[in-house]
Amino acid sequence: MSTDRFADYGRPRRVDGGLRARSARGAIGRSWWSRRFLEVLESFALGTRLTRGRSYARAGQVLRLDIAPGRVTAEVQGSRPRPYEVSIALAAFPPALWSQVEAELAGQAFFSARLLAGDLPDELEELFAAAGAPLFPGAVDELTQRCNCPDFAVPCKHLAATFYLLAEAFDADPFELLHWRGRSRADLLDRLRARRAEATGAAVTVPEPSTVDRRGSDVDVLPPAGAARALAGLSATPLAEATDRFWSPPVPLPDRPPRLATGPDLLLRQLGPPAPAIGGPGLLERLRRAYRAFDPADR
Repeated sequence: MSTDRFADYGRPRRVDGGLRARSARGAIGRSWWSRRFLEVLESFALGTRLTRGRSYARAGQVLRLDIAPGRVTAEVQGSRPRPYEVSIALAAFPPALWSQVEAELAGQAFFSARLLAGDLPDELEELFAAAGAPLFPGAVDELTQRCNCPDFAVPCKHLAATFYLLAEAFDADPFELLHWRGRSRADLLDRLRARRAEATGAAVTVPEPSTVDRRGSDVDVLPPAGAARALAGLSATPLAEATDRFWSPPVPLPDRPPRLATGPDLLLRQLGPPAPAIGGPGLLERLRRAYRAFDPADR
């Protein structure tokens, strides 16, 4: 076997301006989605192989990292002059499935508000899974890992470094995870805003469920989801007929809870006498008389 095959196992070439992992030591990944991503990879028995690329990630050996629907590409500098080309593919969700997910997200104010605020709530993973669109790969063979280095291990340290930088990219912008799965941040938020505007600007109706499979290429009509499902049976009230009671509570408010009657010197009795350096018991008595003088109940 040629010795050139093992030339890459030497010390990597130092580079300037590489993408350096923010975590200098310990675990990589701060948010739930980045930690969950690495946990999934470790569940595929990739944990020990991933550690091979941790030093590469922290040394800034990753020169470029691009995330696109269905594919992550990177350039990683090894010991040879030419950087290695890395590719990690994960199938993007088809448009019909994304339409179903967006209907669920727009139908629940909790998800819409969090997403429009730039956050991915923990419950999002469960919602995607229920829609038949798991956010994370379920098996290692769902990931297509390629690197043009001579190392036969999968993942090699160049792929492993890319995985770590990818997890940190999810930390910096959680929408990159959704982008990898087929929807960019701008597209998803625009679609959610449009669905929310449609739901609040017109009467809620109950369309016939679609007969097209969620994983097909087209969807005719989707059933209402989330809050829209709960409000589907209510009749719409014209705004002009509701302005006079817009700020009124829908049900009578309860009476104010009773307040505990206490003396104004309760705090003084709880703290005990002050130290002699600031007045001792004499200061305590003067403060007690002052509190009573200012108490409206004694007037």
